[in-house]
Amino acid sequence: MNRPGSRSGTTMNDVAAAAGVSQATVSLVLNDAAGTRFSEETRRKVHAAAHELGYRTNAHAKVLRDGVAGMIGFVGDFVATAPFAGKIIEGAQARAWEAGLLLLTVNTGGDKALEAASLETMLSYKVAGVVYAAMYHRVLDVPDVLAEVPAVVLNSRDRAGRFPSIAPEEELGGYTAAKRLLDAGHRRIAMINIGAVEGELPAAVGRHAGYLRALQEAGVHPDPGLHRIGDGHESGGFDNALALMTGPQPPTAIFCANDRTAWGTYQALAQLGLSIPHDVSLVGFDNQETLAPHLRPGLTTLELPFLEMGRRAVERLLGGAERDGSTEYFECPLIERDSVAAPPKTTSNHRSSPNQRTGNA
Repeated sequence: MNRPGSRSGTTMNDVAAAAGVSQATVSLVLNDAAGTRFSEETRRKVHAAAHELGYRTNAHAKVLRDGVAGMIGFVGDFVATAPFAGKIIEGAQARAWEAGLLLLTVNTGGDKALEAASLETMLSYKVAGVVYAAMYHRVLDVPDVLAEVPAVVLNSRDRAGRFPSIAPEEELGGYTAAKRLLDAGHRRIAMINIGAVEGELPAAVGRHAGYLRALQEAGVHPDPGLHRIGDGHESGGFDNALALMTGPQPPTAIFCANDRTAWGTYQALAQLGLSIPHDVSLVGFDNQETLAPHLRPGLTTLELPFLEMGRRAVERLLGGAERDGSTEYFECPLIERDSVAAPPKTTSNHRSSPNQRTGNA
């Protein structure tokens, strides 16, 4: 007759005998009990014996004993389906696994009914906490039901200020992007943003603020005509780059507030017969691994530290996730590739004869 804990009938006493320790030690090690101190060798022997014998802890018994399951809930809108934002899940999952917990993930696709049902299911499973994540940094209305468990808002902020948040340092990222272009010698630096700076999109607001701060520190008067409002997509980058480069005083460099905007900008410059970076330098934001390294030339861009942010969100839950409404910011490192160079010695014919500059017919 099989006993609780394993389909094969293996008991905790069997694991203890194989590992040469007491049954109590096996219980404490396998359940990662707080306040216990065992050597790494003891832990290794217990886990090795449990694995070899096929022993499994009884999750239901853990819920009855501790009041929580060995799981952390993760609810996101489009995080699991975004080609680069999925790294948030990787980081959260890795940290949960290190603590002996599983990550129960639901991608809602923005469906509020599915989100509500998912949260109710997670709470019924007695999850140890919930990470509430968004694909891009914005201000969110966090569901009231999360007040029942430790919760962290990831890659966004709680509008009501009830829950702690983990977010990218957007302003520093915008500053770093603009300063990279300034350090290369550029003074007419445009920015194609991903939204209006008057809205509730911290990514657009912060990146623009950082861009302005870098220009002002360098003694460059910001030209409002060089700030364009895009939509975060390729088409917005294409249309805005065309407008900038065919104006009376085109820029020598463009800061694109995300990599998809930069992709559209690449296409616009190619249509005008302009070379990157010899005619125009570009810096992006996101470091989308399916895009930025594969553009020609490779795109210099800021990387969103999603792996680290995901790990930190779970660490905050493990530590209790105090409801202080604070936001912990993560720096976005600059990833250097080949899309930045010194400005051309003359820019007068950017608009009039781009083909002549590149030798095209």
